[in-house]
Amino acid sequence: MNENEDKSMGDLFPDLGQETPIISGVAHDSSESLATVRGVTDEPGMAARVFTRLAQIGVNIDMIVQAGASTGTADISFTVPGADAARVREVLLQEQDVLGYDSFDVNPNVGKVAVVGVGMKTHSGLAARFFEALSDKGINVLMISTSEIRIAALVPLDQLNEAVKALHTAYGLDADQVEAVVYGGTGR
Repeated sequence: MNENEDKSMGDLFPDLGQETPIISGVAHDSSESLATVRGVTDEPGMAARVFTRLAQIGVNIDMIVQAGASTGTADISFTVPGADAARVREVLLQEQDVLGYDSFDVNPNVGKVAVVGVGMKTHSGLAARFFEALSDKGINVLMISTSEIRIAALVPLDQLNEAVKALHTAYGLDADQVEAVVYGGTGR
């Protein structure tokens, strides 16, 4: 065990003062697909079964949301690389009896946008600014994930570029203000 294992991201990446931007960049990924498994039994181990099966075929999972219902079932939504969507669909169809879910769907028309910056751990209001910027442009958020240095949202693919622009402006990263850091890779 090394000494860094007990430290948070904020400890490992301290705020370096005014020279360090609070938000240093906006990243986006247009190659995601959103899969939702509906009506799984809401009991311990169900998510493990779904994700173990997908791991067995080598599918990387990114964002995950589970929502329970008062009926004793849950829906599990997650993002996968778009290139893996067909394999996910195939495995979920094959495993429906084993996993015991009601239905599933895979939506390839989504994109992920994120802001990153080590200053996020010490400044409040950044999540509010993120969601206000998207809301002001009429962009619906489909899924959210966060860490100490990142806020990410899944949005409709046809609104991804507008989301990137809105967040650049909201955080003062427009090219005429500062040199913006933009990464259009997988974001994984």
